[in-house]
Amino acid sequence: MTDESLKEEILINVTPSEVRAALVENGVLQEVYVERAARRGLISNIYKGRVLRVLPGMQAAFIDIGLERTAFLHASDISRADGRENGDEVPGIRELVREGDEIMAQVVKDPLGNKGARLTTWVTLPSRHLVLLPKSNTVGVSARIEDEDERERLRLMAEALLTEHDLECGAIVRTVAEGCEPEALAADLRYSLKLWDVVKERFSKSRVKSLVHEDLSLPLRVLRDMVTSDVERILVDSQSDFEAMQEFAQTYLPDAGPALELYQRRRPIFDLHGIEDEIRRSLDRNIPLKSGGYLIFDQTEAMTTIDVNTGGYVGHRNLEETIYRTNLEAAVAIARQLRLRNLGGIIIIDFIDMEEAGHRDNVLHVLEQSLSRDHARHQITPVSPLGLVEMTRKRTRESLQHILCEDCPSCDGRGFVMTAETVCFEIFREIIRQSRQFEFDEVMVLANEDVIELLLDEQARSLAELEEQTGKSIRLQTEALYQQDQFDVVLM
Repeated sequence: MTDESLKEEILINVTPSEVRAALVENGVLQEVYVERAARRGLISNIYKGRVLRVLPGMQAAFIDIGLERTAFLHASDISRADGRENGDEVPGIRELVREGDEIMAQVVKDPLGNKGARLTTWVTLPSRHLVLLPKSNTVGVSARIEDEDERERLRLMAEALLTEHDLECGAIVRTVAEGCEPEALAADLRYSLKLWDVVKERFSKSRVKSLVHEDLSLPLRVLRDMVTSDVERILVDSQSDFEAMQEFAQTYLPDAGPALELYQRRRPIFDLHGIEDEIRRSLDRNIPLKSGGYLIFDQTEAMTTIDVNTGGYVGHRNLEETIYRTNLEAAVAIARQLRLRNLGGIIIIDFIDMEEAGHRDNVLHVLEQSLSRDHARHQITPVSPLGLVEMTRKRTRESLQHILCEDCPSCDGRGFVMTAETVCFEIFREIIRQSRQFEFDEVMVLANEDVIELLLDEQARSLAELEEQTGKSIRLQTEALYQQDQFDVVLM
């Protein structure tokens, strides 16, 4: 598939306590982002923290930033007053911080599993075309801009702007800046410098263990980070969020404004392109291939393993050709699933053994090509002597499975079941769907006891807002025999 043929859409679904964004390429779902009001991601947030413990053996420190778990700060992620850059020889951790110190730190990785957030003091402030590096003097250009002449033009442009303003800081030119004019970079630089002044002032006035700067909400981050020239339209099903995005686009991204559309049809927005079904399928362990083969995904704390099987596919020529065709199809499907499931860390792919070296090279090439539009940085190694492909994919936020699911209480964590919170949102969406299609006065929700308790407690406000939004009375009834992910919505 060439970039010229690529057509992208971004769909944003807003409900009282949850916002979801879907990136669709040529009608096929590629990425899903979920943000819940009670548990927003922390990446890019800036905190005023206190050093609790310094661990010389690990060259790291634990920082209290006011979260449930202390955050982790490695010596290599600490900016130095001597002006030396990240990546130079790192001094001992005790030379950089001491217990009790107050520091400005930014989250680079959300808390994952039992691990606290990972921090850096190399603060970055992203805008549309630039990322300002207030504590660095590096000037770089996104590696995804491949044209060397364009890379050099953008680098010189950024250096000239920093020199013109007599700034002792650095910047990274983002991928979307390809082809842009100096005025666009200059506008972004002015915005980022103003934001940095605000951050410094808030830091000086804030209490320790408090949030100094919070990143944009998901709809606005979508505009800032995901909208390229390939995006033909951005559909939003919330009037208030649509207006906020319009205002943001008019101020910072005028080119993105024409692509924004308010979605007002009765059919739920995530029913377009079968997105709801695709999300459910992405939680399955087995993924069927069109040829009759299938993939098996096993996600663990240490790594993700993917097994490729021929299944019922027998081919039309010989065994080697059958295996080759299955592996080619699997490479494309794996790349998509990695993005859709947001799998990160170490990933081991067990392709079916191929005898011919040319076949192995082609399968690796297809995998790399299929991941070329992935927003997460990745690295793929050649086929190992055991016939395995080892790769890494940058992990900064929880996988889709960890966001939507929890360990199943019925099988001691050997499988997964949707959380009561996820089921509540499923119920909300089903009520909205039914209210748009049928006439009724009242609706009764039959669900598991834990789900009903959550609806009456933490989700009571959202439930009241839904009653007001739909104009329907909602009754709740506990069903003792229902599993946590089972529910019925009965119209009355």
